[in-house]
Amino acid sequence: MTQSTIRLTVNGRIHDIDADPDTALLYVLRNDLELNGPKYGCGLGECGACAVLIDGVAARACVIPIEGCVGRDIETLEGLGSRDRPDPVQQAFIAEQAAQCGYCLNGMIISTKALLNRTPHPSEAEVMEALRYHLCRCGAHIEIMRAAMRAAGHLAEAAS
Repeated sequence: MTQSTIRLTVNGRIHDIDADPDTALLYVLRNDLELNGPKYGCGLGECGACAVLIDGVAARACVIPIEGCVGRDIETLEGLGSRDRPDPVQQAFIAEQAAQCGYCLNGMIISTKALLNRTPHPSEAEVMEALRYHLCRCGAHIEIMRAAMRAAGHLAEAAS
């Protein structure tokens, strides 16, 4: 392993990371920057639990080496919003109670955000396609779809 100082921009902040350039972005986010939104799922880029936004596009952090992220804007779940001011996508997932165990939520929210970045008012079919390759074992699929459709502006807020 050859250590280098790699400069990454994560959630709008610049970080100098001492690591091998081939280190997976997920490990740097979780271990060095203590950002635990992205989860380790499969380690193969297939389940979606590790998704982040890179230049506004959803990417699987477990298979992306950090050297490929230099000069790019990386945004994690923590960078979307806060507990007091959640991003509209996060708020939609809260409103629809779209979680059971919550392990897949990071990827579902990140991919919904990426979809809305490129298609502000997607159809249900476009939402289904965007979330197609995310694994959820709890069976919260209906609530997740409703949350994504709410975030896209297709569902009104429920009356209190």
